[in-house]
Amino acid sequence: MLFLVRMDVNLPVDMPSEEAAAIKAVEKSYSQDLQKQGKWRHIWRVVGEYSNYSVFDAESNDELHTMLSGLPLFPYMDISVTPLAKHPSDVN
Repeated sequence: MLFLVRMDVNLPVDMPSEEAAAIKAVEKSYSQDLQKQGKWRHIWRVVGEYSNYSVFDAESNDELHTMLSGLPLFPYMDISVTPLAKHPSDVN
């Protein structure tokens, strides 16, 4: 199942920069591992925002939730999820 996910990151303004950098490093490794597994199919930055749109391939809602809640930045994110279905006019 494919899901379009928007993630908006809201780090606390008083978070020490070293702590933020450490969380981001673990986040990058985790997200790249999911990409290599084919679970995190696409990721696009939203210009001018600390946000992204991503396409995930998960076997279930529960698997998607597990992947998202495993993100180190998860406690600092607002996330919206849109399930996707194949469009009948798609030629691929």
